[in-house]
Amino acid sequence: METKLDLEPITLPGVELARPMVIAGPCSAETEEQVMNTARELAANGVKIFRAGIWKPRTRPGAFEGIGSEGLAWMQRVKKETGMFVSTEVATAHHVHEAIKYGVDLLWIGARTTANPFAVQEIADALRGTNIPVFVKNPVNPDLELWIGAFERLNRAGIKKLGAIHRGFSTYEKTKYRNHPMWQIPIELHRRIPDLPIITDPSHITGDCNLIQDMSQEAMDMNFDGLIIESHECPAQAWSDAKQQVTPAHLKMILDSLVLREHVVGDSTKQTLNELRGEIDKLDVVLLETLAKRMKISEEIGKYKYEHGITILQERRYDEVLQSRREKAEKQGLNPDFVVKFYEDIHEESVATQNAVMKQMSKK
Repeated sequence: METKLDLEPITLPGVELARPMVIAGPCSAETEEQVMNTARELAANGVKIFRAGIWKPRTRPGAFEGIGSEGLAWMQRVKKETGMFVSTEVATAHHVHEAIKYGVDLLWIGARTTANPFAVQEIADALRGTNIPVFVKNPVNPDLELWIGAFERLNRAGIKKLGAIHRGFSTYEKTKYRNHPMWQIPIELHRRIPDLPIITDPSHITGDCNLIQDMSQEAMDMNFDGLIIESHECPAQAWSDAKQQVTPAHLKMILDSLVLREHVVGDSTKQTLNELRGEIDKLDVVLLETLAKRMKISEEIGKYKYEHGITILQERRYDEVLQSRREKAEKQGLNPDFVVKFYEDIHEESVATQNAVMKQMSKK
């Protein structure tokens, strides 16, 4: 089911935002010299939209929390001297008013702020009556409805130039990424709001400048609209997030290496794709029929456990199933983590089925 929003294309005066839309600049505005040096290099490499954090929400007190409104004057200078548009993150109504006063062209709402509906509503109210483009980062935790709710609040305040920033999600799983990409969530967002532009933040997803190129290519392969990448004149000396920033020269290399694939399927490839998709459709029918049979057996197990006074959850059996399926997945060349997650979902539904059966039988 689609979510209906009243949207307009994101435009900036005199600039055609062709795919990929690129927003680049340092994690934080640190000094006027650092901002200007980085901006000049990025502009020389063709970047049209400059980013810099003016206010930085930090996990713990005592860390550098941004230069504050002083840095907005530096952003004005960037606009004047390089011709680039400028963008920054806002988390309060005060931030919004200051950014607009200094002529910031594009705003985004950070992941921590998106997770707080009160904060999003405050920003939406402060933006009422403006026509500035606003991007919204996904909330820290994988909550699609919370993300969509932020767009709805802004849209109800009259903000029509909206976009999404996919920056990954916090997880307890150990991965090579700072934030797990969980591609299925922004893909579902696109399905729900097809006209909403989505750009990816490979800096925050990876947390590692060496992984940004591959992550950027993945975003393009997903047919996302652009990238927001942290770039600093000297990342090693950055006051925040040094490991995930790239130099302007490195950024140029990343952008030059991107392969933009066709989204529309031509007649020459449509027949082959349709044949392959037809095979998947047939296998999905078999898969669904097999799942239905499995759940029928779960019902029988629930009846048996009820009749013999056995608890639903059998931890040893569950552990054995997961370990066995992981080993079989590896032998079949499948991703074992995917298969384990798949069986965890099946087990959850199986437990729910057995529980429902027991409740029904207890009422007889």
